[in-house]
Amino acid sequence: MLPLRAARAVFDRGADRAAKANGPGTQRLRRNLRMVVGPDMPEAELDELVRAGLRSYARYWMEAFRLPSRSRADFLRDFDLVNADEFHRVLGEGKGAILALPHMANWDAAAAWVVSHDYRLVTVMERLKPEGLFERFIAYREKLGMEVLPLTGGQRPPLDVLAEKATQGYAVPLLADRDLSARGIEVRFFGGRTRMPAGPAILALRTGAPLYAADLWFTPTGSLGRIRRIELPEPDEGALDVRVKITTQRLADAFELGIAEHPQDWHMLQKLWLDQSARV
Repeated sequence: MLPLRAARAVFDRGADRAAKANGPGTQRLRRNLRMVVGPDMPEAELDELVRAGLRSYARYWMEAFRLPSRSRADFLRDFDLVNADEFHRVLGEGKGAILALPHMANWDAAAAWVVSHDYRLVTVMERLKPEGLFERFIAYREKLGMEVLPLTGGQRPPLDVLAEKATQGYAVPLLADRDLSARGIEVRFFGGRTRMPAGPAILALRTGAPLYAADLWFTPTGSLGRIRRIELPEPDEGALDVRVKITTQRLADAFELGIAEHPQDWHMLQKLWLDQSARV
């Protein structure tokens, strides 16, 4: 209900307090950003980057709370895809597309932009606790026009449903820079080892739908995105598990490009690197 300027000021102050308090989430963000920028950035500059990162994260939540009250015209005005021609061509022809996203800027705004163009969109969501909170998030995203599947506890395995939808012309966006299962694919990422989910690669290889890595970043007045087409390995390059690993590493390489350009908008406040304790 607040005017936008006032709401931003409130959330900025909260982010600045979090930076000053230097709690566990802030410390983790600092370690993650150090992996991105490397050892040569002075501590004072890293301090400013962490503060900007927390402001970006707070802005995501501020915008998320305001999204259900916004109009289709707002969604189309305040988000734009830099290289949208291929996206419109693929979806306009009724083909599906797999969109792998890192936790950057406002991915809900990007999804709202997609459905505001009358494209069908389905995604999957981690089952939060308590159940009431999970149901509210589902209702919130469905109100924006998305179809949402639970990661666990659904009637069918979500990967099977997503594959079916991808062959029916749906956009399938999936957050893909952090593995939640401990069964992900190990990749090299900013010089360290981490795991990323296999789902985007499996879906693309199973269905033949094009796979894109998406970058998202905030501007002073809205947000922008870019998609990078990921080349899929040919069947003669190995068994399915080999091709999934190759594809997931290519996604990680593409994520590096976008995160390095806009590190302040990467909202990674959780442990990511398997060898981070030894490196940072």
